Amino acid sequence: MKLPASLYSRRAFLNGLIGGWLAALGSAFISPLLKYIVPPTPEPDQVTVPFADYKDMAPHTVKGFAWGNKPGLLQRTEAGEYVAFVGVCTHLDCNVSFVAEQRRFYCACHEGWYDENGLNVAGPPPSPLRRLSVSVEGDTLIVKRQG
Repeated sequence: MKLPASLYSRRAFLNGLIGGWLAALGSAFISPLLKYIVPPTPEPDQVTVPFADYKDMAPHTVKGFAWGNKPGLLQRTEAGEYVAFVGVCTHLDCNVSFVAEQRRFYCACHEGWYDENGLNVAGPPPSPLRRLSVSVEGDTLIVKRQG
C-alpha cells in the first residue's frame, strides 16, 4: 500500500521534530555528566609574557593577559610597579573589567566592585581579587601564583 506524498512528508517532519527534541534532551543530560567526569584544566603556576607589550603602560592603567583559561589583569601602579590579578570575580567567576575613570574593577554579573588594589568594596563579592606576583627578568614578565 502506497502512502500519499502529503502524509509521508508530514510524518517525516514530525519524526525529525521528535528526533531533534530527543537529541537536545539527551545532550542536556550528557553535558553535565561529561563535565563531572572530565577534570577541569588546572590553573598554571606561572606564565611568561613579553615585557615589550607592557613596558609603556601609563600609571593606573590595566592590560589583560592569559592566565591559563582565565583572564589575567596586569596593572601599573603610581610608583611604576606591576601588580597582577586573576580577572574573575570571587562571587561566581564572572569576568572583571577595569573602569579607568573610577580606578576600580567591576563585575557586571551582580554589580560587584573592587578597588584598584583588588579589595572588594561593594556588591556580593565575598573576598578580594586573587593577587599574583610579578617579576621582570630581562625582556620577560613572569607572573606567578602566590602562596
